Amino acid sequence: MKKEVVFLTQKLIRIDSQNPPGNEKKIALFIKSYLKKIDVDCKIYEFKERRPNVVVHLKSVNKKKKILFTPHLDTVPITGKWRYPPLGGVIVKKRLYGRGATDCKSNVGVSLAVIKELKTKFSPLKNIDVLFAFTSDEETGSRWGIKPLLNKLRNVDYGVVLDSDEFEVIVAQKGLLHLRVEVFGREAHGAFPERGINAIENSIRALAYILDRNIPYTKPHRLLKHPTINIGKFEGGSKVNIVAGYAYFDMDIRFIPPLTKNQIVNYLKRVFDRYIKRYRIKILAHQAPIEIDSRCSAINVLKKTLEEHKLPLKLRPCFGATVINFLKDKGIDAFGFGFGSRGCAHTKNEYVNIDNLVKGVDVLKDYIISLDQYLKKL
Repeated sequence: MKKEVVFLTQKLIRIDSQNPPGNEKKIALFIKSYLKKIDVDCKIYEFKERRPNVVVHLKSVNKKKKILFTPHLDTVPITGKWRYPPLGGVIVKKRLYGRGATDCKSNVGVSLAVIKELKTKFSPLKNIDVLFAFTSDEETGSRWGIKPLLNKLRNVDYGVVLDSDEFEVIVAQKGLLHLRVEVFGREAHGAFPERGINAIENSIRALAYILDRNIPYTKPHRLLKHPTINIGKFEGGSKVNIVAGYAYFDMDIRFIPPLTKNQIVNYLKRVFDRYIKRYRIKILAHQAPIEIDSRCSAINVLKKTLEEHKLPLKLRPCFGATVINFLKDKGIDAFGFGFGSRGCAHTKNEYVNIDNLVKGVDVLKDYIISLDQYLKKL
């Protein structure tokens, strides 16, 4: 199984699934072909051409509960100068290198190896139906991935988003708010700036105020700490000797409970009203912050499984964005888990420790079996 999971993850890394531009067809076909070889049926859901999602349903005898494990197939683009080929799947000193090695093809490889283990040695399970959903488009909002796919997956009780590092359990996640702010001024000759309204200068004044003070909040969250703001893009003006009549900037705001989208937007409007005469705010993306009850039965069983493998239960926050929100919105008890290597996601020279892959197969397989046995008592 060690050779199997390493082989699978290498194969997955060597298939280009960068998003953007976004095309997971080839990697989905590889997964479908692999599943066919081990005599496992799957279903393809495609909500946009060349953006397939692959779903495996391992049915149990008694069907008491249903659990969903979901890693994603796409990666961020390859950037920077790499030490090893980013689509090479090169192994150096017990590390497997390549784009997506940690985020998230390690989790896909482990999942496929676990499916094989369950199929060949433990099929059928007695009490819990197991779904694996290998999804598209996670890196750009899941519009063609888990969001529409959840409408097709019925009666899911537990959800495990396989998009974490070092066997950490994600039980809290910051909210996400992406905004585009368009600022309208009035053009004039650059020699007479007083005759115009400079959209760039007014934007800078407003942003300086906001960045100096951050988003108002009552107190730090015990896990998520405090809100953050990033101005990811700023464009404006047409020529050096023309007063800028138009500018826009994109804001990435990560926020903590109990803050809400409306509270943040209303605060920004109050600031913009002070510095900018005419503007327009467009919401590009939004996810509410989440907190997960770490005492739930699915996490308690995982804790015991980790202890059996001499691994501690590490409850962690996520400062980025995963798809946990979308599962929670459907009423699914969900948390994050995974086998990546810390600090490697979205970086050049991305890698995953081979030990994580091997131990990941054992931990995930044993977790599913333990959960099946736990449900026998209910």
